[in-house]
Amino acid sequence: MSPTAVMTRILLVEDHALVRSAVRQAISAKDIEVVGESATGEDAIPMALELKPDIILIDIDLPGMSGIDVVRELAPRLPETKLVMLTVSSARRDLFDAIRQGASGYLTKDMTPEALVRSIRGAREGDLPMPRRLAAEVIGELARGRAAPAGAGAHGLERLTGREAEVLRMISNGMTDREAADALGISVRTVETHVSNLLHKLGVRNRAEASRLYRERD
Repeated sequence: MSPTAVMTRILLVEDHALVRSAVRQAISAKDIEVVGESATGEDAIPMALELKPDIILIDIDLPGMSGIDVVRELAPRLPETKLVMLTVSSARRDLFDAIRQGASGYLTKDMTPEALVRSIRGAREGDLPMPRRLAAEVIGELARGRAAPAGAGAHGLERLTGREAEVLRMISNGMTDREAADALGISVRTVETHVSNLLHKLGVRNRAEASRLYRERD
């Protein structure tokens, strides 16, 4: 590796040990380092917060907390980290759920090792790590008018109810849904409903964007 080369630090979240080993071998390169591995979402969250990797590769189907749940928790807390799904699922619902919660990309496990390495390097440079077919679906969804509604932006904060504003403040400060629910004395499902409503009102796609908008409101 040349003195000017940038090392990309990876956290791998995958419950199957053989798959983790295969992915680790596939992305072996002088400019890519796997700094941590986790078999569960519950373990991945504190590990990610401690390591602050450049990219987290996350499987969707994890025991207990799903990969999309992991993205939902980490996106507002690690805004500089790229959260990229690496999964066997190319289902439309999984794709859009992941993007809405803050995923920076969506890759499928049938890709070649070379393509995976290219996607990782591209993600570090700001490219969208996603197969063209899936990217076309996302763009098509936006083109059909399901993007940010009129009136979104900084002024959209004024449209939030008091409780929605409280929830937004809490997730922007790094609290999990469970922590917010406990603090407010409401259920986790109710918190999730408030988050869904405030995302719509703000015209943003995911929690990370809502948190960024909150932090930049002044």
